[in-house]
Amino acid sequence: MTMHLAVQDTAKRGFHLGYLDSLALVERLHRLLLDVIKDEFERLGQLEINAVQALLLFNIGENEVTAGELKSRGYYQGSNVSYNLKKLVEAGFMHHQRCEIDRRSVRVRLTPKGREVRAIVAALFARHAEGMEAKGVISLDGIDLVNTALRRLERYWTDQIRYIY
Repeated sequence: MTMHLAVQDTAKRGFHLGYLDSLALVERLHRLLLDVIKDEFERLGQLEINAVQALLLFNIGENEVTAGELKSRGYYQGSNVSYNLKKLVEAGFMHHQRCEIDRRSVRVRLTPKGREVRAIVAALFARHAEGMEAKGVISLDGIDLVNTALRRLERYWTDQIRYIY
C-alpha cells in the first residue's frame, strides 16, 4: 500500500513538473515568435512596425473588429491593445471608424499598407511550415497532437476563468 502511494506521489510530482515545463515553453515560444517576426522585418528594412503590431495585423486579416473583439477572439494577448491600435492607425496600417450603433465602440480594419504587412507575416509562416515539414521537424500528425493538447489546455483555463465570476 505504501509503495502504491509513493508511486502516485511521484506521478503527481512528475505531472506538476511537466505542467510547469509546458507553461514555460508556451511563454518562451511566444517570445521567440515575436523575435522571429522582428528579425524578418529588420531583414526587410521594415522598421516602422514592431513584431506585436505585425502579429496583430496578421491575426485581424480581412476582418473588421473592435478592440474588445480582438481580445475575446484571441487575436491579441496584450494589455496595451488601445496603444497599438492607435499607433497602427496613425502609421496608416489600419482604418478606424466609430460604430453606428454604439458610438463608444471603434471598428478597425487593415489598409492596403496593413495588408502588405500581413502578407509578409503570412509568407514567413508559410516558409516555416514548409521548412519544418521538409526537414522532418514535426509531422502533420505531430502538429495535430500539439494543437489538440493546446486546445484542451485553453479550454481548461477558460473554464477556470469563468468559475471566478
